[in-house]
Amino acid sequence: MTAPLRVGLAGAGWVTQHHLAGWARMGARAKVVAIADPNAAAARARAGEFDIAQVFDSAGQMLDEAQLDAVDVAAPREFHAEIVRMAARKGLAVLCQKPLAPTLAQARSLVAEVEGRCRLMVHENWRFRPYYRDLAGWLNAGRIGDVVQGQMTLLTSGLIPDAQGQLPALARQPFVALLDRALVMEILIHHIDTLRFLLGDLCLRHARLGHLSPAMKGEDRAFLAFETATQAPIAMLANLAVHGQPPNLVDRLTLIGTHGTIVLDGDTLRCMGAQPGELTYDMPACYAQSYAAAIAHFVDCVASGAPFETAASDNLRTLELVESAYASGAADSQRG
Repeated sequence: MTAPLRVGLAGAGWVTQHHLAGWARMGARAKVVAIADPNAAAARARAGEFDIAQVFDSAGQMLDEAQLDAVDVAAPREFHAEIVRMAARKGLAVLCQKPLAPTLAQARSLVAEVEGRCRLMVHENWRFRPYYRDLAGWLNAGRIGDVVQGQMTLLTSGLIPDAQGQLPALARQPFVALLDRALVMEILIHHIDTLRFLLGDLCLRHARLGHLSPAMKGEDRAFLAFETATQAPIAMLANLAVHGQPPNLVDRLTLIGTHGTIVLDGDTLRCMGAQPGELTYDMPACYAQSYAAAIAHFVDCVASGAPFETAASDNLRTLELVESAYASGAADSQRG
């Protein structure tokens, strides 16, 4: 690997501001030297903001003309597989935003095709948030014993009009309204992956998806019931149109163990029982850190040859749970 790692960014949309801020924190270890997006104005704006030397109209052109060691794929999900394949043909290391592809079948096909031709990591950054890393440390230290039950709730008022008549969830990311697979594939995929990180592989036992908001094409509420390898039940309740809840997503997770309980409630992580403790967090800083930590992990593993924590093979297991949710959780419609 050359130093610094020369990176090409495929995409110039909303999320790339966070990718680029994370890359900037790599200092001399890595540098984004090129960016590509069909929206030339957006690509030039990102290039100007983050001192990127080369701007291209397409990922293909960037891969053909720029001198790169790695590619960061942050384009819309329907283009992920195509860009990963192009990068694999050139033997470049790839960091690809979730999901790898719009469906599990497409993701499996992609992973099988590029295996052995490139190093591929999924940019699944939620598990890299500091409070989840600390929570994992508490679990690994045995502070609550064996987990016997768990519950994650993700409730927001983001699809309820605010005082200006806007829907906060869609004002931030308008594309979500157009997705056939919305809440689970775009948002809860993070939380499913994080539960796997914390608790090991899960089995989906029940799913129910729903659709209420006329502003959404896909589902906007979900109930998922998982089971761990030790048969501990883990419930996930999510809804984007809950009166009395904040407009922005706040993670709430309770894990009940044989010797104690861990509760994450927004910016506070508590352990109760024989080994009590409490930590509080700066949430905007945690959000930025999740991108930076995922990118640092990618750079570390490219340099050392170590396996990626969120390797494609691991991420396929998260996608299997997502696909199962859609297969068994037929959405119902209740339009108000």
